[in-house]
Amino acid sequence: MRKGALLRFFVVIFAIIGIFACTVGWLAGHIRQGLDLQGGTHIVMQAEDTDQNKVTPEAITQVINIMQKRVNEMGLTEPIIQREGSNRIIIELPGEKDPQKAIDTIGKTAVLQFKDEEGNVRLTGEDLKDAKEQLGQNKQPLVSLKFSDEGGKKFADLTAANVGRHIGIYLDGEMLTNPVVNEAITGGAAVITGQRTLEEAKDLAILLRSGALPVKMSVLEVRTVGPSLGQDSKDKSIVAFTIGLSLVVLFMLAVYRISGFVADTALLVYVLILLGVLYLLHATLTLPSIAGVILSIGMAVDANVLIFERFKEEIQEGKILRLAVQAGFKRAFVTIFDANMTVIITSAILFFLGSATVKGFALTLGLGVAVSMFTAITVSRTLLMLLIDANWIHNPWWFGGGKGV
Repeated sequence: MRKGALLRFFVVIFAIIGIFACTVGWLAGHIRQGLDLQGGTHIVMQAEDTDQNKVTPEAITQVINIMQKRVNEMGLTEPIIQREGSNRIIIELPGEKDPQKAIDTIGKTAVLQFKDEEGNVRLTGEDLKDAKEQLGQNKQPLVSLKFSDEGGKKFADLTAANVGRHIGIYLDGEMLTNPVVNEAITGGAAVITGQRTLEEAKDLAILLRSGALPVKMSVLEVRTVGPSLGQDSKDKSIVAFTIGLSLVVLFMLAVYRISGFVADTALLVYVLILLGVLYLLHATLTLPSIAGVILSIGMAVDANVLIFERFKEEIQEGKILRLAVQAGFKRAFVTIFDANMTVIITSAILFFLGSATVKGFALTLGLGVAVSMFTAITVSRTLLMLLIDANWIHNPWWFGGGKGV
């Protein structure tokens, strides 16, 4: 028995177990959670043609960008806004409990217009540089507007020509306020009053800062997932993950003994790498994607099963342990590569052609298979060679082989 090699084996094993125990909880907790796990609001909106604006691919792209700005300024965590088909947009807002507020903020066209008493449009939201909510002198909520250089000149000319008259400020055709001009206003600034709360002023400021949507959007579907339902889904997913992982671990120990223990240790590395990759990719974990993770757990040891079965055949042919392990890995590699590549290719097709829920499943399954192939070929082999180099166990039975000597 070589004590130095055996010590290295156990140091590596305990290091893997320790790192797994210390980091797996943090990684799992910091991966983005989808609507079905966290709860929130799911909205489907459809772009519609009008006499003024037609629905085009460019317009839909612009709508998504503007909606993304509005959602980000609402302070919601990990929103998902994506195109579906040619004229629909899916919006998922984890943690948002008020769907109507979300629709009012995200889906409004938000066309801002300044009109004189004759109804002529003299300024629009395109002349704005910034908009911020604030409290006035009497703690009155209002929206402070800052015009661009050109917009400031237009506003100065408008107020100078309408002293003693009304200037109406409209949003999507609805009057927000209709103040009387007392004197010409220069400096490129104005205010909009009439909001009941500072929160209303903030929502209006968000709309004005993000700009107007290029086409009209209508709501097709609104679905709310409660936090309790999301938590229930999360709890069940954790139970399913734990059961799946435990059964795989027990099966490998029962059938392949020490080799199974090595495979189980490599499985811990697999879980850490997979969660780490999902975290770095800012992937969103949903129920379908968790299903992909759980499915890939079983496939993660599939490569080890092929290797160990080849290893058993080499042992039965009379080879020593070291040569049997090397031959098992070498001869099983082609089969492992072919089998995993077919799954990865299928996952890639599902990811690029599937819907949003299918994409999540395809991503975790494809990544899981790729990572499992890496851990089986590198981590499992390294650990087995360390153990064999220690010359601690000689009986092939402990490696899943026959009774040995």
